[in-house]
Amino acid sequence: MPDQLPGAFNLDPWLLAGLAACAAFGVARRKTWTRRQNQAYVLGLTALVLAFVSPLCALSSALFSARILHHLLLVSLAAPLLAVAFPARKTGASGAVLPLLVLFQVVALWFWHAPAPYAAALSDDLIYWTMEASLLGSAVLLWRHLLSPGTPPLKTALAHLVVIALMGLLGALITFAPVPLYAAHFLTTEPFGLSALEDQQLAGLLMWVPGMLPNLVAALVCVRRLVGNDAPATNRA
Repeated sequence: MPDQLPGAFNLDPWLLAGLAACAAFGVARRKTWTRRQNQAYVLGLTALVLAFVSPLCALSSALFSARILHHLLLVSLAAPLLAVAFPARKTGASGAVLPLLVLFQVVALWFWHAPAPYAAALSDDLIYWTMEASLLGSAVLLWRHLLSPGTPPLKTALAHLVVIALMGLLGALITFAPVPLYAAHFLTTEPFGLSALEDQQLAGLLMWVPGMLPNLVAALVCVRRLVGNDAPATNRA
């Protein structure tokens, strides 16, 4: 219920133990990492705490929009931060690797936000954690290659644009669906002043607009790099 939400922290001992282990790992690696890596790891871990420990986790059981916000914390905030903390060893994604990583993330997003897989994830702990791990893992793998200085800016920009387009399409489909699609939230939204359809529309808007902002900003940076690389050649001509 809304009045119980401020104190609804997730204090699952296994979850807290896992996060504590991650924190200890960061402390152990502190001296071997750069300052940028350390800062990114702390912020990434903070995003995971917000997603899994804060009252947002409890709210996501009631509101689909909160679940989308929870997932965006994973794929659009924690993932790029962890990718900075754990940069790709290779100089860049070659051949078909980058398209496959884009496909991996897009398939994970679309699959787990389809009504049937989503319902299955909420009814079984193993499936739930498979969903969370695949969303976060696919995003981290993709961002590691997108942030690698060895990946050509044009390929990186195109990869970001594909993610933006397909995430935006999914958000639009959820927003404009004429009926509620997610049975788990049919009866849980009214105490928060939303109908199931209004909650679903808000969720779609969150995925459609703020969800794609990190990729959009990164794509614009890539375009700026491309323009900067072309400028000297133009001047020489």
